[in-house]
Amino acid sequence: MDWVYASLGLVILLLAGDALVKGAVNLSLRLGVPALIVSLTIVAFGTSAPELLIAIEAIIDGAPGLALGNVVGSNTANVLMVLGVPALIATFHTSECDTRKNYMFMIFASVLFTAMCFLGPITWVHGLVLLAALGFVLSDAFLEARAHRKECKASEADDLEEVEGADMDMPWWQIGVFMVLGLVGLPLGASLLVEGAVNIATQYGVSETVIGLTLVAVGTSLPELATTAMAAVRNQADVALGNVIGSNMFNLLAIIGIASFVGDIPVANGILAFDIWVMLGASALLIPFVFFKKNITKGWGVFLSALYAAYVIIILV
Repeated sequence: MDWVYASLGLVILLLAGDALVKGAVNLSLRLGVPALIVSLTIVAFGTSAPELLIAIEAIIDGAPGLALGNVVGSNTANVLMVLGVPALIATFHTSECDTRKNYMFMIFASVLFTAMCFLGPITWVHGLVLLAALGFVLSDAFLEARAHRKECKASEADDLEEVEGADMDMPWWQIGVFMVLGLVGLPLGASLLVEGAVNIATQYGVSETVIGLTLVAVGTSLPELATTAMAAVRNQADVALGNVIGSNMFNLLAIIGIASFVGDIPVANGILAFDIWVMLGASALLIPFVFFKKNITKGWGVFLSALYAAYVIIILV
């Protein structure tokens, strides 16, 4: 049954990822909001839901270290695996996207989170600061979306209609169905896949620590991978890059911020000495795509995927 759960979870993830991309793109068209803004908010929150559920459950079950490790591991996986693996399928034309401001927000969130880790354990006081930073980011996204809607012209709408999978005439109820299926299906699929994978790993004698650093982190990043893979197929580079940047911000600011109110989160020495620096290094690898207008080609996909494979091997060894 564990193999069935894992397989079923993967199928649900892929279908839900496709539904969420369709819903997000068409919602942006109907609202006159850039798809990037939608992916930085609705899509990012939906794909970060598994991390939030696992973080809260881990703290309640007396394993708060798993919550922190999962977030750090997921952020690393989001850049190296979530962007690397889909790039093997199709090139992300990120040179056409302007994500500089939101990327700087992500770097700020990463540095803020790192500082709090070194001042740990992370308490509800730290959580307030993280949630306040999240509120600032969301407010900025809202103001930018409102300004874009006022300036939106008919010609811009015509250009957006040419985007694959976009339909200006899609009814609201259908958009709502796509969004609900995506937001509900992603955490459900991740839950089934993680549960099946953990049980399978346990049967083969793999320790819980290794499972938390690898399978759980990868499993909770699979919604981002599914959404990004579908965005790659649909040539939606803005949704893909915005999803990764937004998810990383949500993981650091919202997941840890909310989880800290459930209980204090201690910071393991291993995370301070190694994993958190890998996360920061992975975030820095986005600089060529954000500031120098480089596309994420198959070559970059191989490089990013290989780096993540090396990271996992180091953890296992």
